[in-house]
Amino acid sequence: MKPLQSLVVLLLAVAIGVVVWLGMRPQTPEGQPSPAVSALSVEARASATPSIAADGRVVSIAWGGTSSSGAADVFAAVSTDGGRSFAPPVRVNDEEGTARVSGEMAPRVAVRAREGQPAVVHVLWTAQGDDTTIRLARSEDGGRTYGPSQGLQAAGAAGDRGWAGLAADRDGRVRAVWLDHRGMAAGATATGVRLTADTAHHHGHDTAGSNPPSDEGVEIALKSVIYYSDGMVERALAQGVCYCCKTAVVTGGDGQVFIAWRHVYPGNMRDIAVASSRNDGVTFSAPVRVSQDQWQIDGCPDDGPAMALGMDATVHLVWPTVVSQPEPHKAMFYATSRDGLRFTPRVRVSPVGHNIAHPQIAVGVDGQVVVVWDQIVQGKRRVFLSRLRDGAFAEGETLSEDASASYPVAAFSDGALVVVWTEGTSEASRIAIRRIARR
Repeated sequence: MKPLQSLVVLLLAVAIGVVVWLGMRPQTPEGQPSPAVSALSVEARASATPSIAADGRVVSIAWGGTSSSGAADVFAAVSTDGGRSFAPPVRVNDEEGTARVSGEMAPRVAVRAREGQPAVVHVLWTAQGDDTTIRLARSEDGGRTYGPSQGLQAAGAAGDRGWAGLAADRDGRVRAVWLDHRGMAAGATATGVRLTADTAHHHGHDTAGSNPPSDEGVEIALKSVIYYSDGMVERALAQGVCYCCKTAVVTGGDGQVFIAWRHVYPGNMRDIAVASSRNDGVTFSAPVRVSQDQWQIDGCPDDGPAMALGMDATVHLVWPTVVSQPEPHKAMFYATSRDGLRFTPRVRVSPVGHNIAHPQIAVGVDGQVVVVWDQIVQGKRRVFLSRLRDGAFAEGETLSEDASASYPVAAFSDGALVVVWTEGTSEASRIAIRRIARR
């Protein structure tokens, strides 16, 4: 072969190699979604219900893995390169097969990076037995191993509980919240009737409409309580909570702790409430009603709020509710607060007329606000993303591909947004991961 021909062949080979390398990169050009660059799963398990946390380049994902027999465990995997790759999954729960997981009752994770040392990872989940318990495990070696778990509720607390939220402050101290029905268990001693979460939300469950109020729904809600724990002591914050919607908690500097949940107001109005603390959770404000949405429903929507705290200490909150126009449908709204006591008027996130579900929110160090959710399109559930721009949310971008996708979560890490969701059928689902460059 002549030298010139050899040079042409060499350059062509290099060009082809570059094209192949670009095609395999975990991130496409700036601002465009990449393919699902990786997926997490556990052999012989349906992997679902993820949560995510990030600190710097460290990203941790926790989820539930359910066997064909129905037994569930909690797994977690950690990335140290901003979500580009993850270490093999590790089982977190120390008592095998006892986890209780669902979309609104996902395992929760919090992570804190440490200079020159492995990150500290906390994972919280609901365990089932004679009574359900809120359990917390800690890893000091970056998620490679977890120590024995501890129960956060009072020893011997009877009844049902779950739908927890978890955060860790800059010092790595945990803040946890959950919904609790030990009041129902106490009532069962006298009446001989054991009321459960199913009883509490059976009427009108997961509906996009509204139902007239009933005394039964309000009475059950008054026995539902939201609890808070700093990992050492628990205490009740408020009663009258909507029992099957996820909760949220975030922490900031100067002792800030903010907690959000769906509350049951007079007339069976299921609106979002926030309680705040400025002294590391020693005391909390009375619950503040974020917006008077007037969603009147005799049951639990199974769809709670999500919250994030910006670098400027602004609380960012997103939640679903029902609106009546052009016909009753689930919509998603956003509001902010600088102190947790006064919130801005709600701003609509989701398209008009579209039923949405399961919103989550992430805020970058540069103040960028992103909301993800799922909705049904042409008979299949898809994951969407929208960005806040000039006070309004842009048109939603579809993130998932052909497979059914639900319950997305998101976090910023190392110059990108990492979005994670449950993908595939319930028998063979996996945890899909996508990195999206900041815009």
